[in-house]
Amino acid sequence: MQERLAHRQAENATWQEMQKQELQKLHSAQHNLWFNVAAYLVISVIEFYLAIIGHSQTLRADALNNLAGIISAILLLIGIFIARDIDDDDLMGQPLPQDIQQNGQRLQLTRFHYETVFTMITGIIMVAISINVIYGGIKSLLKPDTQEIPKPITLVGAAIAMIIMLIVWWMNLNAGRKLQNAALTAAAKDSLSDAITSLGTLIAIGGALIFKITWLDGVASMIVGIFILTAGIKIFRESSLNLADYFDPKLEAEFKDAIERFTQVKQVDELNAHYNGNMVTLDVIIAVDPHMEVKDSYLLGEEIEAQMRRQFGIVDTDVMAIPE
Repeated sequence: MQERLAHRQAENATWQEMQKQELQKLHSAQHNLWFNVAAYLVISVIEFYLAIIGHSQTLRADALNNLAGIISAILLLIGIFIARDIDDDDLMGQPLPQDIQQNGQRLQLTRFHYETVFTMITGIIMVAISINVIYGGIKSLLKPDTQEIPKPITLVGAAIAMIIMLIVWWMNLNAGRKLQNAALTAAAKDSLSDAITSLGTLIAIGGALIFKITWLDGVASMIVGIFILTAGIKIFRESSLNLADYFDPKLEAEFKDAIERFTQVKQVDELNAHYNGNMVTLDVIIAVDPHMEVKDSYLLGEEIEAQMRRQFGIVDTDVMAIPE
């Protein structure tokens, strides 16, 4: 009994340390996302203003794209705020069943899902904005009398947006890799797409000015819309798969291979990995010698959990042993 209590206390201490590290990563991610909000806000205001005075539909589409970036960053900030709210003992006002371990692990792992939820909402909003942009481009092409050649001032807006977006992309990419944060990784993909979109806007406006092509602005705005649509669908797909409890089969095969290297494990009967925000948990059923004592099978489970934590950073591995 005393040994089990000591072991439980050691497990709780390990969980508290891992939770602390993950919360610190989320705190750092928040700082990067606030920078995103500021950058997108500046770009959107500049582009909207120059699109109005310069009569450029493509620049307006790019401004809408960057407006989606503001919404995206704010939603991700909300998701991270909920994930970091460790003082709250329920979820959205709803209590959870008692945490048997009494360390808040179940509640906190559930909270981490909110970061993924708001990432998925970001993808939906990007898809909605892209449809609006594409529709505007099509409407412009169907009404040739409304088409205009953009003014040279609009080139300035596209150039500023491209430069700032490249800076934001570089910061998000490095921070996402360092913190292993899905929200920043999604933001990096979004900002790179925005930088490419701004480059396309710059080229389209330049082409319309040089060759005096009135319809090029409308076509370019549709291409911008397609870029937004592609990025939105990709973000929605990845986050919804995580929420649907999908996990990369190749990575699960690596987990299985690592567990089967234990000599006492005859085979892995079942293995299921789960995403909880950025944290991974694992449920595994192993076949062992039918004559193995309960204590030995328990210790084997603890060794497997420790190995999976060291090798793959898995926060929690639940091992069930059955006779071969």
